Amino acid sequence: MPAQYIVRHGVMRFLGEFESPTDVVWKRQQEVVVRTDRGTEAGVVLCPSSPEAKAALTEPTTGQILRPLSAEDRAQLQKLRELQQREYDIAARCIEQRALLMDLVDVEHLLGGERVLFYFLVRPPEKRVDFRELVRDLAREFQTRIEMRQIGVRDEAKVLADYGDCGKPVCCNTHLIVMPPVSMKMAKMQKSTLDPTKISGRCGRLKCCLRYEFDVYEELQRTLPPAGARVLTNKGQGRVLAQEILAQKLLVEFEDGRRVLIAADEVLTRLGADVGRAAAPPSGEQRPPPPAGGPRGRSRSIVQEARPKPPEPPPNTQN
Repeated sequence: MPAQYIVRHGVMRFLGEFESPTDVVWKRQQEVVVRTDRGTEAGVVLCPSSPEAKAALTEPTTGQILRPLSAEDRAQLQKLRELQQREYDIAARCIEQRALLMDLVDVEHLLGGERVLFYFLVRPPEKRVDFRELVRDLAREFQTRIEMRQIGVRDEAKVLADYGDCGKPVCCNTHLIVMPPVSMKMAKMQKSTLDPTKISGRCGRLKCCLRYEFDVYEELQRTLPPAGARVLTNKGQGRVLAQEILAQKLLVEFEDGRRVLIAADEVLTRLGADVGRAAAPPSGEQRPPPPAGGPRGRSRSIVQEARPKPPEPPPNTQN
């Protein structure tokens, strides 16, 4: 059975399982020429294929490893990079002439020359763009097969971004296979700043790294009493004001008004919700409505009843 390898290829960094038709053992990070459904292109061997590696892939591509990348192939890739700049300029000019609501992001010219792929954004993304005439213009200009690929803003960063705020290459352009959804809840739980300019990545969306430790935060938070719970400690009874999840500490306000940061293992027992606060009704149950007059109506009636009665006029003594 031919050996199988996981190979990364293409501008969008596709991952797939590729056969090696020969007995050559390919090394990790070795540059190769592969044949895919799209044509002949350059790729990088990541590792031998295994059930664990295949399970991590989503929509893997398939193909064959043809040969190692030679000096002639590298020279051809350099020529294609120069050609791609010209193709980009021509396509951008055609888009402007036809006044299409799309932004050209990148151009990919395959090593074998089978096709040229244009990656673009549509602004706003919910709009639909008819680019059939544009494809005809480009096909006449380049005399090859043209493909238009619409991508999102996170894919744009995957193609164009270089380094993140941390000083390292952006995750979407290095190790991320699938870009997971990220919510503001994750930033709040990790007590990150809520300034959008500081927690947004190169794509303008929330940083993917906010999700990396979220599962650990959730697991650790479940071991701590929630904010508002009353607890019993060696220092007395108190109410939890805040949690330090990673440090496993609690900010507790005791009955004498002291606010002390204590370790979670100092809690002897949980006493339940804060008795000083009105308990919330059970889920699905509504509070009874207030009286018809409301508290202000009752107080007004009491004031009115408390007012002294005006004196009665004296009786008429005239005949």
